[in-house]
Amino acid sequence: MTLPQPPTSSPSPTGVPPLGELLTAARVVSLPLVTHFRGIDVREAIVIEGPFGWTEFSPFAEYDDHESAAWLAAAIDFGWNETPMTVRDVIGVNATVPAVAPGRVASVLARFPGCRTAKVKVAGGDQTLADDVARVRATREALGPEGRIRVDANGGWNIDEAEHAVHALAGFDLEYIEQPCATIEELAEIRFRTKYMGIPIAADESVRRAEDPLAVVDAGAADLLVIKAQPLGGIRNALSIVRRVGLPVVVSSALETSIGLAMGAHLAACIPELEYDCGLGTASLLAADVTTDPLLPVDGGIPVRRVTPSGALLERHAAAPGRADWWLARLERCHAILAGRL
Repeated sequence: MTLPQPPTSSPSPTGVPPLGELLTAARVVSLPLVTHFRGIDVREAIVIEGPFGWTEFSPFAEYDDHESAAWLAAAIDFGWNETPMTVRDVIGVNATVPAVAPGRVASVLARFPGCRTAKVKVAGGDQTLADDVARVRATREALGPEGRIRVDANGGWNIDEAEHAVHALAGFDLEYIEQPCATIEELAEIRFRTKYMGIPIAADESVRRAEDPLAVVDAGAADLLVIKAQPLGGIRNALSIVRRVGLPVVVSSALETSIGLAMGAHLAACIPELEYDCGLGTASLLAADVTTDPLLPVDGGIPVRRVTPSGALLERHAAAPGRADWWLARLERCHAILAGRL
């Protein structure tokens, strides 16, 4: 397969490249995962070659077009513009432990060489608190006392469940708890109830899926924010939020290909103060990628660089025609939203 040459961009009056330019350079892929994660076994995405390199559009399937349009804006920003000035060339990353049985935790962590921070998924629909405690305990045993553990509930608990879970997990010396409850009001309440325990509360969905990403800060509902380049409309928009919030941030991925992870790495590289390891090591959760040189963790970090896909891998992992058509139609609708036609 011969990769297309970078197109010469001819932006519309709205600043959005013409639809035909995007479609011509787009490749829809379907990548298998190492383990079941976020309710899926494969990760679908569109990768697109822009004038400044390859970029990615990969909102999750359940997101509506208006929410997904921000992801397309991010793809355009990364592929059609130079990235802002960076201040580091390697990003420290955490391991990610899906909702697996405790006996599988060590093998999952082995896919993240050198990582001394682990994010453990909890509050899954078919998981009990006892399951979560066992998984976090296995993670602590694998990392030892010097390892850092954060847990991510993805808004899966109500306030009382979250309070009970915080007490059950506090003995594992948590770095923070990410999105324990779904709403900003619930986050503020659980932060108030558990503040005496000294475990910070991080907001993720309350930032990236909110109409006003700053509302969680205004409500005093979080101690730090988890930000992602694609859902926030791109590197520049995310940096604007970082400058305005005045809280520590963690840059995380949306289970992207290495091309999408490169966007996240560039965002992290632009942030002057980065106190925490970032959730950008998730190429380790993919059983296949679009490049022969994926952004896998080495010595606990990933490099800040652009990623070019392999033509052979794009062909091997091309989505089935029906799925490709679904994704391209979705791109077209989101383009119409960005261009102001819907």
